[in-house]
Amino acid sequence: MSSGRALGGQLEERINLAEETETKLAQARSLVETSPSNLSSALALLASIEKRARIGNDTPSLVKVCEASLQLCKDCNDDEQLLATLQILTTRRSQKTKAVSACLNTCIPWVLNTSDGSKGFEPLEVQNDEQKVVREKMVIALRDVTDGKLYLEAERARLTRALAIIKEQDGDIPGAASILQEVHVETYGSLSKREKVEFILEQMRLTLGKKDYIRAAIVGNKINLKALGEEGMEDHKITFFSLMAEYHRHEKDAFELAKDYHAIYSTSTVQTNDSQWKEALKSTVLFLTLSPSSMEQQDMLHRINSDSNLEKLEACQKTIKLLLTKEIIVYPLPHQSEMECMNAFTLGGEDLTQVWKETFRTRIIQHNIRVASGYYQKIHGKRLAQLIGLDEKELEKEISNMVSNREVYAKIDRPNDIVRFKQEKGAEAILSDWAADITTLLNLVDTTSHLISKEKMTK
Repeated sequence: MSSGRALGGQLEERINLAEETETKLAQARSLVETSPSNLSSALALLASIEKRARIGNDTPSLVKVCEASLQLCKDCNDDEQLLATLQILTTRRSQKTKAVSACLNTCIPWVLNTSDGSKGFEPLEVQNDEQKVVREKMVIALRDVTDGKLYLEAERARLTRALAIIKEQDGDIPGAASILQEVHVETYGSLSKREKVEFILEQMRLTLGKKDYIRAAIVGNKINLKALGEEGMEDHKITFFSLMAEYHRHEKDAFELAKDYHAIYSTSTVQTNDSQWKEALKSTVLFLTLSPSSMEQQDMLHRINSDSNLEKLEACQKTIKLLLTKEIIVYPLPHQSEMECMNAFTLGGEDLTQVWKETFRTRIIQHNIRVASGYYQKIHGKRLAQLIGLDEKELEKEISNMVSNREVYAKIDRPNDIVRFKQEKGAEAILSDWAADITTLLNLVDTTSHLISKEKMTK
């Protein structure tokens, strides 16, 4: 049969080798059944028909021959020949994409769990070290087949993840992370949104596992937060913000930690579990307390304060109330010991816990200085130190830090021991204010005169 040549837009020539293919397949199986040592002869027999089917564009027959060649190697338990046959079949000149896909789909179930209910990337269990080595070689060989082939990008992603799992099981966390980093799954169009998110989360987990925090942050930015907010993505949302909390804990960024825990708290599945939402809300309040003052932090404090669930957590409710009240807070806080015993506070080791304790004290001191700046234009440093409960040197240091961070305006007159919280106006500013007041007064007089005249005219 012929349908013309592949020139000038014509169809390629196609030869029907179905009957001959079936005959050759039967002969090859017969040779192997007679003796496994005849595997080479059987493969040579199939190689001839494979070439004719490939050149003759008989894709169905070509697929059957490729699948049969690999199956014969598997039946004979000849792993070296299987790997060699796979490489030969997939690297043939002008090999058909369907044939390459068939080879891959035939071999994948031998190394990965593809049964119903499985995730499709979990390596099969092995009984000994020899099987373990063979499994790893097969996964690597299959990954090499998918390299650079767009129509196999989904298979490449799953095989890459399987290889990373194997490396992790061997204790090679950096190796597993490096393997996953090679795949830019966010550019793959054949994977579902869920699979992409799962893959990126695994990249984050392994990258954090090898302590590469900069790359972990870069990988985390690849995830679309809107996708995490969709129905059915709750588990992935919790996992993502838990990983981000690990990163922000390393960076000692208390406010970002508060946002991470609040995102976990706002997840629908967490809201239905009392122990989970309480833990998340407690952690949110804890790190809001440890956060430096800002407009965003104050906004979040007010939003948390209006949450009805806060009433069920007495320590957190009273702490939020203290932070929102413009009054000097006595350190330590009434419920500070309870908050410092929380898991989120102690997580990260003793060194980090000590940092949080020092930060806790610093935030209360800064709150008190801001309160004092709202009530006093100027005050003696000794008196301010007495009100806040600090010595004068530490007070000066904290005020200097707050001024440097533009959290408060202050000037310290050391000889006279006076702290000024209000900026003194220059002569030009005073004159401008006086002129504005005079303008306002004249406008008011003019309006009053007009109303009096109007009233007289109506009589």
